Amino acid sequence: METKQFKAESKRLLDLMINSIYTNKEIFLRELISNASDAIDKLYYQSLTDNNLNLYREDLEIKLSIDKEKRTLTIEDNGCGMDKQELESNLGTIAQSGSFIFKKENEKKEDVDIIGQFGVGFYSAFMVAKKIEVISKKMGEEKAYMWTSSGADGYTIEETQKEKVGTQITLYLKDNTEEENYDEFLEDYRIQEIVRKYSDYIRYPIKMAVTRKSLKEGTKDEYEDKVEIETLNSMIPLWKKKKQDITEEEYNSFYMNKFGDYEAPIKVIHASIEGGINYSMLLYIPSHLPYDYYTKDYEKGLQLYSNGVLIMDKCPDLLPDYFGFVKGLVDSPDVSLNISREMLQHDRQLKTIAKNIEKKIKTELESMLKNVRQKYEEFFNIFGMQLKYGCYNDFGMNKENLKDLILFYSSTTKNLTTFKEYVERAKENQDKIYYACGETIDKIDLLPQVQGVKGKGYEILYLTENIDEFVLKVLLEYDKKKFTNVSSDSLDLESEEEKEALKKANEENKDMFEWMKTEIKDVQEVRFTHKLKDHPVCLSSEGEISTEMEKVLNSMPNNQNVKARMILEINENHPIAQKLKDLYINDKETLKKYSKILYNGARLIEGLTIENPTEFNNSICELISK
Repeated sequence: METKQFKAESKRLLDLMINSIYTNKEIFLRELISNASDAIDKLYYQSLTDNNLNLYREDLEIKLSIDKEKRTLTIEDNGCGMDKQELESNLGTIAQSGSFIFKKENEKKEDVDIIGQFGVGFYSAFMVAKKIEVISKKMGEEKAYMWTSSGADGYTIEETQKEKVGTQITLYLKDNTEEENYDEFLEDYRIQEIVRKYSDYIRYPIKMAVTRKSLKEGTKDEYEDKVEIETLNSMIPLWKKKKQDITEEEYNSFYMNKFGDYEAPIKVIHASIEGGINYSMLLYIPSHLPYDYYTKDYEKGLQLYSNGVLIMDKCPDLLPDYFGFVKGLVDSPDVSLNISREMLQHDRQLKTIAKNIEKKIKTELESMLKNVRQKYEEFFNIFGMQLKYGCYNDFGMNKENLKDLILFYSSTTKNLTTFKEYVERAKENQDKIYYACGETIDKIDLLPQVQGVKGKGYEILYLTENIDEFVLKVLLEYDKKKFTNVSSDSLDLESEEEKEALKKANEENKDMFEWMKTEIKDVQEVRFTHKLKDHPVCLSSEGEISTEMEKVLNSMPNNQNVKARMILEINENHPIAQKLKDLYINDKETLKKYSKILYNGARLIEGLTIENPTEFNNSICELISK
């Protein structure tokens, strides 16, 4: 038996493998099982063209076994096996991948689906093992060989005995330290957990002898340890099956078990794509918000598989933030993996898959909106806020993708509506989409400005969420119709004759308005209006910041004391207008009190606070008592 040394560069790589490349020790088992699966794949592929190989697929398997006394974990396959030269090449030279070579040699042939690429995964076992023994016998060979290594010191290869073809890898686990507990890899439940997490969809059965407590025969309360051979993996991924062969119950059960939800999803999206990049997706839209969805602890992302082997539990790059509520997985043999098979290189394939997933989710939501409206509204009531954020974030970069998925309450239909539906109902030559903001639909409906616009026969969208008006500010317009707040000073709903008459009235009373402004300095202007129908007064905003935006911005933790440019508008056709004119002539001091009462009342209508509620109440009582 001769001890051989790894090459200098291989020693450095081995040290890197153990200490840097892999961040999660448990993945060593994923790597060894993937290698075992590759070995079986190679043998099975050879059997398709070699009549001398009497091979039955149902006999192919991977076995795991634990010996607590010896502190060993063994992984065994009945695949193609390796001869002495291949042990030397594949295990003696780090980063030499037999799987990669086999794949390259057969890349033009069908049904070749090999997982391994880099030839480094085997060495991840040194994260948990102080010594590794590999006994292998190649198909068609009489002799078997054993490769042994304790790490960077080198390795030995010697002839040994092995009855069956295949490879057996025995890991002698490290002793526990204060920081690391290697005993966990000697526990049945832990091995089962790792297999089901990473290797559940390996196409061959992964079997292990599991010890369970069983009622002793002939007794009522005596138990004994009973060893059972258990298959740990399910083997056939649900997403690889044809959609017509999967029931709704199977989809829902898979989702609830896989993603730990207690409710069935509201939507399932299942598709397989073949072309330049091949992949399958199985996506779910939950029927409720995750409890931590709007916290920093929430992590978006899809599970990423390569040939049924879990690569990442949550790959955030596969979902845009505004679809971050989607759960599910993607399985592709074509994604480029880095050397550890833990993270992805950010390449064209990944970006292409992510873009296609985004388009698919959007298409499915559009279809639900068109064909199953009630179900879409149910979805929107749960996740609509996220779509709105998607429109607003990144300076509106994604607004074109999302604007047709957004709904607002309509004053006309008394239900949720899209912008497109609003436009289809709009008056001929109407060049604006009108909206109003407030805490609730009922409160918005009572706003004086809303009553005026509705009175002229226009539909209004009711915005009740803090983000709503910011979204419309980003969108600017829809179908060339500008979004316009009914509380804006630029509402412009009057005829030319009405405008001229109002202009004249305001000009005639400008001195009165200037006198009123001396008492209410917060407003930019006081003026008469004709847009209020039966209401006496309202506040309008001038410029980009509305009164509702003022409330929202000032409620945030970094309160910057934002002020909307407000205009106090008084209904010229209301009796209050004549009262003000009389007071200006006969009692200017009382006019100041009226001015302040009107202004504070208008603020309350808008849901704004007033500076001195006590003074406001006393002034009202004083006027009533006269």
